[in-house]
Amino acid sequence: MDVRPVGPEALLVDLDGLAEVDAVGAALREALTRGELPGVVDVVPAARTVLVTAPGAREALAAVRALLEAIDTTAPRGDRDAGSVELPVHYDGEDLELVARDARCSVDEVVDLHTGATLTVAFGGFAPGFAYLAGLPEPLQQPRLDTPRPRIPSGSVGVAGEFGGVYPRTSPGGWRLLGRLTDDAPTLFDPDRDPPALLVPGTTVRFRDAGQP
Repeated sequence: MDVRPVGPEALLVDLDGLAEVDAVGAALREALTRGELPGVVDVVPAARTVLVTAPGAREALAAVRALLEAIDTTAPRGDRDAGSVELPVHYDGEDLELVARDARCSVDEVVDLHTGATLTVAFGGFAPGFAYLAGLPEPLQQPRLDTPRPRIPSGSVGVAGEFGGVYPRTSPGGWRLLGRLTDDAPTLFDPDRDPPALLVPGTTVRFRDAGQP
């Protein structure tokens, strides 16, 4: 791994992939929970990096560096108590036929692949409550659209690259859309909830075909 400062109050750990991010992020969060990293306020995983912030505490960053040297990045652990969530979906997305074409299968097979996968929240980003879901079946790992849409409705379910995701609110976006959550699906982001995001790192996610509305 490569560890470098991001200003005087943070470190960025560069890693090879999601498995290493899982291992490093889990070890740092566990140490933070045990009180072994005083001064550290946040551990933020991404696709290939983990950001550690410790405002005004240079000694805390030194402790983080020492802990990183002892982490076995070949033994990913992740959050084992993050729970599981089932999300009901109407599979009527604008890109469903495009995804089926590029996957060289039928639309029904795309739905079967998506509902048959157990995905895991790798990290959050892009918008409050947006989770990047790892474990997408290979045929569904498809590139973003060449031209992003200026408006993606809240609850839209899509795929992009190696990740699946659900738009928690209306926003621009370039993911290929498979469908949308049902009206009675759980709320993905609620600022009055603790934690506000429904899908936190380590959560397992299954999608269920709710049929057509």
